[in-house]
Amino acid sequence: MQDERAFLTGLFEAAVAAADPELALRAALPEKPKGRTIVIGLGKGAAQLAAAFERLWGEPVEGVVVTRYGYAAPCQHLRVMEAAHPVPDAAGRQASAALFEAVSGLGPDDLVVALVCGGGSALLPAPPEGLTLEDEQALNRALLGSGAPIGVMNAIRKHASRIKGGRLAAACAPAKVVSLIVSDVPGDDPAQVASGPTVPDRVDAAAALAMIEAWNITLPEPILAHIRSAASAAPMPDDPCFAANEVHVVASARLSLEAAARKAEEAGVSAAILSDSVEGEARDVGYVHAAIAREIATRGRPFAPPVVLLSGGETTVTLRGDGGRGGRNTEFLLAFAHAIDGQRGIHALAADTDGIDGTEDNAGAFADGTTAGMLRDSGEDAMTLLSRNDAWGAFDRAGELFVPGPTGTNVNDFRAILVTAQG
Repeated sequence: MQDERAFLTGLFEAAVAAADPELALRAALPEKPKGRTIVIGLGKGAAQLAAAFERLWGEPVEGVVVTRYGYAAPCQHLRVMEAAHPVPDAAGRQASAALFEAVSGLGPDDLVVALVCGGGSALLPAPPEGLTLEDEQALNRALLGSGAPIGVMNAIRKHASRIKGGRLAAACAPAKVVSLIVSDVPGDDPAQVASGPTVPDRVDAAAALAMIEAWNITLPEPILAHIRSAASAAPMPDDPCFAANEVHVVASARLSLEAAARKAEEAGVSAAILSDSVEGEARDVGYVHAAIAREIATRGRPFAPPVVLLSGGETTVTLRGDGGRGGRNTEFLLAFAHAIDGQRGIHALAADTDGIDGTEDNAGAFADGTTAGMLRDSGEDAMTLLSRNDAWGAFDRAGELFVPGPTGTNVNDFRAILVTAQG
């Protein structure tokens, strides 16, 4: 068991290393401007990106970066602010104001470097006129419990914000904005990362309202009224203020999974990347992955063991119970553990590459064919815990939580399933 866990942990570490901030930024540095260089950053890995940028840039810079509480890293010249995630708070509203202040009054010879990674949607509340921070908090809670995919959540967020949907980049004009993005979204659409504060898209309010209806999301009436109004309109990508801007995705789930696959193959284990953009209900994705693993373990198809199955993306959790704790990776893994109950030769790790899954201190957890049995021995049942969305409680009882601590990067979900032998 420990050997399999060490192997899976090594794959996670390889995936995280491939998204190392300094490595990610090195090949994407812009030309230095005639005027000032302003750095703005946002997301759970923003402080580490900022520290790496300072080392690589070689000259003093100014600006502000915003990250989650506990995720700060020391910077020489840049101001690092912390705020709440996944539900925004007053510190996040102050951080949004600080970012706008940092990019005010710029000229055409100035350069703004935007360091953007996942988590920025919650870290930067900026309610439009007529809305409050409490409204934005209620919006985030409703979206987080809706089960809607990240693209839907971000499309709705953009129409109830003064900073998302390209609005922060518009505030930088006439300065050029170069966005260096660590993607944590399926498909690596830069406009989706952190709800695109520096990258606009063409999703309009009508589309956002259709998504709210399609996913049956209950929102506060002030939020709905604002989205229905002309005031919710976001700038379009062809707006002249964006003409000189550049956008570069410098790290992603695809690159991290490929690094993990190379690590596995160096150890003599074949690797199959199922997808880097898996979406859907976390427990359903868990059952599908379990079915594939069982097929390999019992019939040797579609891959011959030993093999490790790798996948990434961003699943969702629809809240069904009260008082449960956990995140989408532990929810995935609890369903997976239930589906492989008693099956020998299958070992799995599911974790968030930023080091935190949900609201607790674990990145994810381990599971194998004995996990569900261990829960029964403790007087619990995997399906009962799953019905309460208490995946953290399940793996805490089983002693299988994975707690590497904050990693300084974020390319979203990482899943590795090792099938050791056909039986």
